Amino acid sequence: MTLDRPPADGGLRDRKKRRTRTALATAALRLVAEHGLDQVTVEEISAAADVSSRTFFNYFPSKDDALVGDQAALNARFVARLAEVPPEVPALAAIRAALGEVVEELQEDRELWLLRMDVVMRNPALLPRLVAAGAEAERAMTDVVAARVGVPADHGFPALLTTVTGAAFRAAALRWAATAGARSLADLVDQAFDTLAAGLPDPGTPEPHPSRTPS
Repeated sequence: MTLDRPPADGGLRDRKKRRTRTALATAALRLVAEHGLDQVTVEEISAAADVSSRTFFNYFPSKDDALVGDQAALNARFVARLAEVPPEVPALAAIRAALGEVVEELQEDRELWLLRMDVVMRNPALLPRLVAAGAEAERAMTDVVAARVGVPADHGFPALLTTVTGAAFRAAALRWAATAGARSLADLVDQAFDTLAAGLPDPGTPEPHPSRTPS
């Protein structure tokens, strides 16, 4: 998934660019949610955001890019953050820590992201863009995990951890969207990662008694 957010160190010009980018993305999502993917043009999106079509193309290559957002940039920030987590932190916990910034960004722009998820789920034609961005991020993430735990990139562990944690995050995000953001995304992600860390026990399974030794 991506967020329409430039680097935080910019000044007035960067803030203005962010507002314009967000206005275009929001206009695109609202129009498509109301009229359908094939019934909305770049010209209509630009008019709704009160900018020219030329300005639209300064921010997005196409209508579909405005709808899905800059997934590559968000993924790149996550992978960079993962590489910065101290090496003594176990890999699963490190991934959860690196996701903190992503979760915070999604919750800060809650309405935009919930609308984006709804539009994407109702328009499967947009999914290939998300899949491509996700595959690229998973390759980079697998390399970072491999270096972190000291195994080759083709070892089974990094790819497996990347896959299951990605699925856990997506499941939490879908639960968040299903409640229209009523539940905290951070809490849902924590719950998913806690379940992974516990070995995916069946719901309601009692925890082993600490004094018992497995036979």
